[in-house]
Amino acid sequence: MVKTEELASMADCWSDVFERGRLIPPVGQTVRQAVDSHLTQSHGLQLTLSQLTAAHPPKETPEAEQDATYQLRVTFFDRTLQYFFGRTWKSTPQKMKNNKINLDEILYFHTSLRLPNTVLVLELVALSTRSDGSQQALGQGFTVLDLFPSKTEPHGDRRLNLLHGSPRVLLHPLLKDVVDYSDHLKAIHEAHVECVLKGHPAMTPMMHLLPENVLVSGNENIPGLAPSPTGDGLLKPMLLKMLPFTLSRLTICLQPSLEAFESQLLQLINADCQNTQQPNQEGPLKTVVIQERRLHVGVHNGWCFIDKPQIIVLEPISSGIKGRVDGVSKTSTQTKDSSAASSVPQTLGLRSNLEVRLINHQSIAVVFQLEYVFSAPIGRETMLSTTTTSRAAFLQCLRWAMMCPFQDQADWKGEETQLVLQGGSKPNPLGVMVYNSAISQNAAPIPTAGTIQDVIKFRLSPTLDRTTSSPKTTLRSKPEDSSRRRRSSSSPTPSQSDIQEVSSPESPQGPKLSLSQLTATSRYPPVSHSSSGLPWQQSFPSLLHPSLMAPAHRPSHAARSSSLCAHRRAKNKHAEAQPSDSTVAHLETEHQPVRDGTRLANHEEEQLQELPFTPVHEPVITVGMTAPSLSTVSSRSSMAHLFSAGFPDIVDSKGQVADVLDPTEPVPYDLHREEIDPLQENLLVFQFLAFTRLPVVGMGPEWPLNIYFTFQFYRFPPVTSQQLRLLNSDGARQKARELFPCVLSSINNDGTLNSESPGLQVQFRVDNGFLKPGEKRCFLHYLALHTMHVDVWDSDSLLLVGSTAIELKCMLRRGKTAVQALHEVDVVTTDYVGEGTLQPRNASNDPTGVHAIVRGRLHVRTGNVGSQADLSMRRTAERAQSHPHIIIPRELTGGFTGGSLSTRNILQLNVRNTAQAQRLQVQQECGQPYVGGINDDAVFSGENKKVDSGRRKLERMAAVHQKEGKTEASKATCATDGPKEPFWSNPYEDIDKAEGISNMLCQAITTPHQLFASLGSAEYVEFVLKNPFNTPQTVTVHSSDPELSVITNVEEWQYFKERTKTRTPLEKDMFHLEEGAPGPKVYLRPKESVHIPLKYQSFLCDHSMTTRGPSFLPQGKSSNVAKKILSNIVAAKTIKVSFKAETGDPIAICQVIVEPLPHLVDQTFRLYHPELSFLKKAIRLPPWYTHAVGGSNGETHICVRCSDPNIICQTRMLEPGEPQDVYLKVPGSPSPNVKTFFVMVFTDKWMAAPSQIWQVCVHFMERVDVSCITGQRSCQSVVLRGRQALRKVKCFSSHPQEIEVNPGGVFMLPPAGVQELQLRVQPWRTGTRFLYVNAVDVEQRQLVTAWLLCLNVHRPVLSKAFEVCVPVSGRGSSKKITYVNPYTSRRAFLLYSDHPDLLQFKEDKFQLDGGESYTVGLRFAPSLSAGSAEILVYVNNLEEKTEEAFCVKVTYS
Repeated sequence: MVKTEELASMADCWSDVFERGRLIPPVGQTVRQAVDSHLTQSHGLQLTLSQLTAAHPPKETPEAEQDATYQLRVTFFDRTLQYFFGRTWKSTPQKMKNNKINLDEILYFHTSLRLPNTVLVLELVALSTRSDGSQQALGQGFTVLDLFPSKTEPHGDRRLNLLHGSPRVLLHPLLKDVVDYSDHLKAIHEAHVECVLKGHPAMTPMMHLLPENVLVSGNENIPGLAPSPTGDGLLKPMLLKMLPFTLSRLTICLQPSLEAFESQLLQLINADCQNTQQPNQEGPLKTVVIQERRLHVGVHNGWCFIDKPQIIVLEPISSGIKGRVDGVSKTSTQTKDSSAASSVPQTLGLRSNLEVRLINHQSIAVVFQLEYVFSAPIGRETMLSTTTTSRAAFLQCLRWAMMCPFQDQADWKGEETQLVLQGGSKPNPLGVMVYNSAISQNAAPIPTAGTIQDVIKFRLSPTLDRTTSSPKTTLRSKPEDSSRRRRSSSSPTPSQSDIQEVSSPESPQGPKLSLSQLTATSRYPPVSHSSSGLPWQQSFPSLLHPSLMAPAHRPSHAARSSSLCAHRRAKNKHAEAQPSDSTVAHLETEHQPVRDGTRLANHEEEQLQELPFTPVHEPVITVGMTAPSLSTVSSRSSMAHLFSAGFPDIVDSKGQVADVLDPTEPVPYDLHREEIDPLQENLLVFQFLAFTRLPVVGMGPEWPLNIYFTFQFYRFPPVTSQQLRLLNSDGARQKARELFPCVLSSINNDGTLNSESPGLQVQFRVDNGFLKPGEKRCFLHYLALHTMHVDVWDSDSLLLVGSTAIELKCMLRRGKTAVQALHEVDVVTTDYVGEGTLQPRNASNDPTGVHAIVRGRLHVRTGNVGSQADLSMRRTAERAQSHPHIIIPRELTGGFTGGSLSTRNILQLNVRNTAQAQRLQVQQECGQPYVGGINDDAVFSGENKKVDSGRRKLERMAAVHQKEGKTEASKATCATDGPKEPFWSNPYEDIDKAEGISNMLCQAITTPHQLFASLGSAEYVEFVLKNPFNTPQTVTVHSSDPELSVITNVEEWQYFKERTKTRTPLEKDMFHLEEGAPGPKVYLRPKESVHIPLKYQSFLCDHSMTTRGPSFLPQGKSSNVAKKILSNIVAAKTIKVSFKAETGDPIAICQVIVEPLPHLVDQTFRLYHPELSFLKKAIRLPPWYTHAVGGSNGETHICVRCSDPNIICQTRMLEPGEPQDVYLKVPGSPSPNVKTFFVMVFTDKWMAAPSQIWQVCVHFMERVDVSCITGQRSCQSVVLRGRQALRKVKCFSSHPQEIEVNPGGVFMLPPAGVQELQLRVQPWRTGTRFLYVNAVDVEQRQLVTAWLLCLNVHRPVLSKAFEVCVPVSGRGSSKKITYVNPYTSRRAFLLYSDHPDLLQFKEDKFQLDGGESYTVGLRFAPSLSAGSAEILVYVNNLEEKTEEAFCVKVTYS
């Protein structure tokens, strides 16, 4: 047995940490205020104290010495309640130099009290030594740091002025609730503290090791954290590993005996109750009985409990009898004396084992707390009071002990440990007052040898070392113990590494007994050792020493600190309620024997936890970030060659060349200057000048030969250019090392080159006719902050060459008439290469390396030419901007003039009512696209075409056709007015008179309104609804389309009012919602008018995709014309909102005409995936979202929506500081379909407008799996099937030097025919590779079929190895290798190298007779830098099978 040790000598290290970590908890009122504000989650913060400046430090007393040292002290303070709490942090004393103190201290803390009244008080103290040797501390001033001025996480630098006096002045009543103390206190001249306060999310995993509201430095000892090599363990904390241990054979011996101890305890309690009895009370006496005995077991690191302590129920156990021995016989009553109980010596024990998780650190302690549950009758006590439910329960701590197992492990491991139980008012980790009897009060403070003491005995052993269970465990508990051993078999042993970077798992909890569980009936009768007592007055006896940190009826174990358990008290508000009228339930759930195997089965079926791993798709070019080598500038000779081609200049309206801007320099953005620019019309010009080829592995030097571009500017329709040839002059070809740009020249439809000006020019016109009211500012923000994504395609193979991004900031004119800039950007693509083997089709792929490859450089010139805007269009925009969000029904001044109810009269009435709702779009049903086509100058314009005159002509033609009785009138009406209601276009001969009158009256109360809506953006309007009757009405609002809804949430209504600056009344609880009703209801007084908030928002759009390929030149058009693609926008529609009275008749109708507008695309993702299989991807949000999210209490709101309802798109809420991912699950399509959809990312709570819109293009291809060896040819056959028409097809591969397609030329593919293609793959790099093969219709330039080749490439078996040393900056080196023909017949051999740029052969092909030898000449290229490389040499036969492979290690020195 281990000898008993004293607390002070056994845990010196833990005691030091515990004494330093003692703190004052905050006021409970402040904690409840934080809980009511939903601030239950603690946030980590970092305070950096840089420097303290005191030009004239005050001297409070003449005794202050010149060589005094100074110290800064920091404490938490509650400004509202004028209360200091937490722990005072003190800096290292140092002398002041040049009136400055360089603090260079970093403080860390976490708190959930993110309230404006929580501040930090910083005090400057001068330390000096008195004559008697004691230290004197004199305050030199203080200041106050506001932590949460607006309930948000603070950021930024602070400069705090020092104030005269001491922090004790903050307790003055006049300074209560004062926000700015500088108005009441005098500041010290030129004395201030410089600091930086910011959030520190890295503290989140270690918050369980440190209590709230404690200021600590990075070098302080926090057991549980691994030491940091930098000395600051809290900057990037790393946790020590939790190790499982088992407590067994736990018993508690109370002196002189358990029966005497409990008898004395109850006598003292009942005597105290008698002393507190009121004189006027009468009736039988009431007794307090022991209801339950519990033990709290927790792991403490000196600062706090690492996890919530486990609660186990103890039972009286006799050493001579197996099983449980109750203190009172079941047949005895509670009024009998304790002598009726068994006289056998008893102890308190635990019949099963307890598992705890410890950290291998000398300051980690296991704390035991013995707690009794007492019960007392509430009302009038009778003979049956002890068994009825009219009893209240209360808890009290009686003894506690602690043990540091890792301070001296040899003393306890595998043996029984005995600890002394402590009592009294000595500080303890529980933070509660502990019972102290009269016997222990008279005893000596520190027990001496031979003194009888209360002890706890147990065995502590690692879980994996436990081979036998407790001898007192019943046979039924054996299966449970064996299952626990199986579950813990994978747990780490103490000898394993103690470092881990994830948060420690929670320890398995024992049975909990809270006051909410006191309503159950106890299975065991209460124990009473007293025959007499006094009435219970619901007051604590003086000898019980109740905890000062917890309310009267709250469990003391739940009060580790008030702020730390705020959310627990919020969930268990009954803990502070009145005493429960119940007895105490005896619960020992985890430690009871397993009966009928139910618990074991439940444990085996528990939910598995998901691992935090998700494959992330990294975009090629991230929004807001610069593409690789964006600032690359060509040489002067290259630029001279480029501009000698004669590109057209960008000139202003007067013919002057536009001012040239440098895209590499920052551009100042002045929004006000751009808005007041008199030249409101902008002509934005993009000139694609040239493309510089770069050497690409696996491609020829003339690749690509022909290209075309696809891009989208702002919300104009997407653009696809025609074919462009890369021209290379003869002079440029002579210089092999010089990479000259290839001038772009358009190709005519007949295949000849265009003889006009080189390059491609695309123009976009933006004026007041194109922009919506208030859209000018959004357009300017787009130019200043966004980039335009451009895809470069090979027009022959229809393969993607690469993508790039062009910054648009240089298109801001800044008051100039015209500006231009020349951009030279890298065209980048991604190559997916993995080091491991490729997984099967039904398995998840391993993480594959995504490598960015620069394919070339694109030369683009951008410009912006300003001009005067049309005044008439400006006036129209100004008129439309007067009340854009308020719909006011027009008053009807006239009535029905009589006449027949013919179609013509109703149409005329409809035309009069809808005169102001002019359509901006010709409907797709009539066969015309949305935006007008490109004119001869390739200008995209958003202004309305001269449709008014055409509209009038069509109306006159419709009237004539109707008069003549022709049926074509309906078609003309469709072409002019768009889609109408069904009764507008149908003849009215079959409609009866009553229905005609009803329809005409509905048109009379219909108010049209036009909305311009884009994808994902919410359009907000308010309809002024008036009750036309003299009686109150309950009006039901019904919308014919769910995308147009009524806003019933007051917060959402207020948000949209502030967003649209609509200054109209806001009314709470305005609508009444009923289940099953067609819409919300609103109550209207007679003749009353109210504003009904409406919101239109659509997440769906048309996903029709045009065929891939360059555009053709229309007849009669200019050569530099780009083809526009029908934009994927929301559909135009007409929505009717009816306001119906109680009778069901409408009193008003709002006809909302939705006009679609193209949306803005911020990012384009292009993915390749096998056909007919689900694509699962995770796209990580760029860092921009961290600055855009956050509510009033710091909560994050990120929502995503997808434009395709068949695609699953979602995101998960994570902890602050964690990266956010958007998860996609896309159903597959057959090859070569391209599925295009849009993902909208919202960062505001009410999803008013998307912060980002992504365009995702998924190319589905036929998957072909190939397993091969580097340097050796492998063949794979695929089948190409013909369709309905005869096609001329040619196959292209993404890596021609590694993939050869047979047939390689153009072949005829008959309708419904089958063509077998032979793919010959000869890769040169190991790992997993993804290559592409396209079958293209050469006449129509359309993609027929696409294949995705998934290569699993292995390294060959090496037969020989060589080492070569090549000098740096020399002429290279030549070596020889001898090769012998192993065959007996004559054979031909081929030589290859996987690095042809480093090694070349004298002859690539040779022939040998049987057994003949051949000397292979090797020529190693020189290197400009030192290093080494491994080069593989392949000797293949004519069938491209590898005969031998050599490895040559080249060292450049």
